[in-house]
Amino acid sequence: MKNIFKEKLESGQFVVTAEVGPPKGIDLKEMRSNIQLLVDRVDALNVTDNQSSVMRYPSIGGCIEIMKAGGTPIFQMTCRDRNRMALESDLLFAASCGIQNVLALTGDYITVGDHPQAKPVFDLDSTQLIEVMNRLSQGMDIGGNKLSGDTDHFPIFHPGAIVTPEADPIEPQLIKFEKKVKIGARFFQTQAIYDLDKFKKFMSYAKKFDAKILAGLVLLTDAGMAKYMNKNVPGIFVPQDLIDELNQAGKEKGLEKGIKITGRMIKEIKEQKLADGVHIMAIGLESVVPKILSAAGIEV
Repeated sequence: MKNIFKEKLESGQFVVTAEVGPPKGIDLKEMRSNIQLLVDRVDALNVTDNQSSVMRYPSIGGCIEIMKAGGTPIFQMTCRDRNRMALESDLLFAASCGIQNVLALTGDYITVGDHPQAKPVFDLDSTQLIEVMNRLSQGMDIGGNKLSGDTDHFPIFHPGAIVTPEADPIEPQLIKFEKKVKIGARFFQTQAIYDLDKFKKFMSYAKKFDAKILAGLVLLTDAGMAKYMNKNVPGIFVPQDLIDELNQAGKEKGLEKGIKITGRMIKEIKEQKLADGVHIMAIGLESVVPKILSAAGIEV
């Protein structure tokens, strides 16, 4: 089965992905609207999986909606909520739907979300989940049992993972990155980056390996958000000059300035060939992604 996202990555073209967040319920109107808005503007769309440990409509359901709209989905899977059997079952379901691109995530800890009483699973971690994908692609489960059906009919999963280029210290991230590449990760969508000089240093290391890197960019909506991330989100650092820009814009024009900053960074990453593409995370503001792309000079 043709995988347009994989083919474009491997061709050396600059790739753009974005994400959509499923609703907390079954009213899919907004998610479907965002998918329709973005499906022809980006190369693939991620669907988050109970992001920040908040229970929502399932990622695979959002992926099916993307496929109905003619787009290419990236199925996000966290290990937090499922044991290995459930992960394998969901991957088989994805395979039967023709979903090939899967982003493996360990997952945020349960206490940060809206079900702190839930029992976390973490039977596997994201690296082991990539190995599960490799086994299933070969027609075997992780227990060594043969799957029914001709293995030629199983889609070869295109496993992805995450990495945090601005982590301090960076060494543990580099070790994890190399391990994920060796086990079979073919693409990485990074955690949010804002310091391109730090990102260049990471990329000088990452380019030694056979994996494609999409620089992750979280849309900043005001200076308060930037300061909050610096204080509370490990591995993310918004430089003071960007905070000053947002401060000068003021609260009313903070989002407009954030769009311009994100667009400017995408343009610089593309022009300087710093990465293989970008992954835009406009959390809860998917509708402004076209404006970000226009600010970056990327049109359909």
